[in-house]
Amino acid sequence: MGPVPYRWVIVAAGGLLGCVAIGAMFSLPVLSRAIAEDTGWSTTGISASMTFGFLAMALGSMAWGGLADRFGPRPVVLTGSVLLAAALYAASQATSLLAFQLMFGVVVGGAISAIFAPMMACVTGWFDTRRALAVSLVSAGMGMAPMTMAPFVAWLVTHQDWRACLAVLAAVVAGVMIPTALLVRRPPALDAAPGQRAPAEPNSEMTVAQAVRSPQFLVLVLTNFFCCATHSGPIVHTVNYAVSCGIPLMAAVSIYSLEGLAGLGGRLGFGVMADRFGARRVLALGLLAQAFGALAYTFVGTLYGFYGVAAVFGFIYAGVMPLYAVIIRETFPLRMMGTVIGATAMAGSLGMALGPVAGGLVFDRFATYSWLFLGAFGMGLGAFLIFMTFRPAAQNPPSANLAPA
Repeated sequence: MGPVPYRWVIVAAGGLLGCVAIGAMFSLPVLSRAIAEDTGWSTTGISASMTFGFLAMALGSMAWGGLADRFGPRPVVLTGSVLLAAALYAASQATSLLAFQLMFGVVVGGAISAIFAPMMACVTGWFDTRRALAVSLVSAGMGMAPMTMAPFVAWLVTHQDWRACLAVLAAVVAGVMIPTALLVRRPPALDAAPGQRAPAEPNSEMTVAQAVRSPQFLVLVLTNFFCCATHSGPIVHTVNYAVSCGIPLMAAVSIYSLEGLAGLGGRLGFGVMADRFGARRVLALGLLAQAFGALAYTFVGTLYGFYGVAAVFGFIYAGVMPLYAVIIRETFPLRMMGTVIGATAMAGSLGMALGPVAGGLVFDRFATYSWLFLGAFGMGLGAFLIFMTFRPAAQNPPSANLAPA
C-alpha cells in the first residue's frame, strides 16, 4: 500500500481543527452552571456569550477568508489557533461578566471563524474528484465535537473548577491545533505557474468585486441564510418542545444526541450522493426535504416519534451544509474561495443566530412551539425556492476536474 496522498492529510487536518475549535466553543453549555454558581453571574449573561460568539463568527468569516486567499490558509489557521487558545485562557481568568463575554464570546468566535472558511476553501482546492466527499469529511470532523469534546469537558468539570477546565482546554487547543495547523498547505494549483494551471478554472478572469455582485453569489448567500434559519430554531428548541409534550428531560436530551449522530451519517451520505449525481441537484432536493423535516415536528408527541423525526431531520440538515462549498468551487475561481465561502458562512451564522431568538419569542407569545416549526417550514421552502433560481455563469470550457469520481 502506497503513501496516503497529501490531499487526505489536508482533510484529516481540517476535520481535527474543526472538531477541537467547535468543541471549545460548545463547552460553554457544559460549564455554564458551574460558572454561574461560582461567580453569581446570570445564566442569561453567560449564555449570551454564545450569541456574541455566533455574531463574531459571522463578522469574521469573510475577513479571515479574504486573508487566506491573499496569504494562504496556513498563517490564517495558525493565527486562529493561537488566538483561540489565548482567548480560552483569558476567559478562565475573567473577573467580570463583561470580560468573560468579550473573551469567550467575541474573541473565541472570531478565532473560530479563522478555521472554518479557510479550511473549507483549502480542501476544495486540493480535490478535482471526490470533492464533495472530502468537504463532507471535514464537516463530519466538526460534527464530532459534541461527541468528543463535550464529554471531555464534562469529565473535567467533575474534577476541577470551571477556571481550571478552561485553562486545560486552552492547553489542549494549543497542543492539538497549533501543530495540526502547520500541516496545512495551499492547494498546488495556486502555486503553479499560470501556464501550468488547469484550463477549466471556473470564471478565471472574474474579480472579487464581480464575484460578490454576481447573481450566483447572491443566491448562495440568501439560500444559506434561509437554510440555517430553517434548522437553527428546531435544533435549539427541540429539547424544550419535547419536555412540553411530557417527555422527561434526560430522554428529551437523547433526542438531540440522536439528531447529532444522524448528522454524521448525513454529511457522508450527502457527500457521496453529490459526487455521483451533482452537488446542485442534491442540495436542491435536500433543501426541500429539510423544510418538510422541520414541519414534521408539529405532528409528533411521543418519544419514538421524536426519535424518528430527529434522525431524518439531523441527517438532512447536516448533509446539505458542506455542499455550498462544493458549488462555490464549481462557480468561482480558486483564488477567491476563502472570500466567497467566508461570505456564505457569514450569512449562515446570521441565520443560526435568528432561530433561537425567534423560537423564544414565539413560545413566549403563543405558549406553543408549533408556530416555530411552521415558520421553519416557511424558511425552508424559501431556501429551496431561492436556490432554484441559481444558474451557473458562463465558464471556461469544462474538463475532467469537474467529473465525478
